Amino acid sequence: MHGSRASARDLVEGVKAGISDGISGAPGDQRGVQVVICPPFVYLADCTALLKGSAIALGAQNLYHAPAGAYTGEISAAMLVDFQCRYVIVGHSERRALFGESDDEVAHKVIAAAKAGLTPILCVGEQLGEREAGRTEEVVARQLDAVLHSLGGMAALGHAVIAYEPVWAIGTGMTASPQQAQDVHAFIRQRLAQHNAGLADKIQLLYGGSVKAANAVELFSMPDIDGGLIGGASLQVSEFLAICRAAAG
Repeated sequence: MHGSRASARDLVEGVKAGISDGISGAPGDQRGVQVVICPPFVYLADCTALLKGSAIALGAQNLYHAPAGAYTGEISAAMLVDFQCRYVIVGHSERRALFGESDDEVAHKVIAAAKAGLTPILCVGEQLGEREAGRTEEVVARQLDAVLHSLGGMAALGHAVIAYEPVWAIGTGMTASPQQAQDVHAFIRQRLAQHNAGLADKIQLLYGGSVKAANAVELFSMPDIDGGLIGGASLQVSEFLAICRAAAG
């Protein structure tokens, strides 16, 4: 929940210009890097227009699982598709912690998004107390299993991206080492492989723990980290583009 209409436009235009110039230094060369921008709902219309014809995909920060109805203030998957959204973040740590979204609710959202043709970006991750208690894998497994064991959940994950967010390393001054991040990413892939080896091999796993230009290269060099879910650094054009260049190798 950052910015204004004017700053959102400036941000998107800056990123668009940087991507069109080639994030690896050669014009138009993205070297396989997929770039997605997820603005607040009220700026989706502006961003749809700004990104038309560009290589950058549009996503949203949340959705509601029902297709329609008396759910004042909520946004459906179909509404997001109406604005050419291709992605939607689901189960972000702030949605879970501040707004009480349960694992089951998040699972319903993942399934609804996939059914509508959106790519859900499913967020999982542990709080500081859970990590200190040695419960990281237990918590992440519980969050994943809520989707895996839901009717339609496995099929939905076949169209999803998973982002690992160590909540204790976001905006706290604490950081997860690249190896700590890799360990959890490897666990996620192994957990998925227990249900579907093909899915585990192909799914993209993103790291969402205060990724910056300064640590992006080392993080993205880890074997099971396929990209990043960028928070505060995405509000600065130069920083975000530097992270994109790091992803391009």
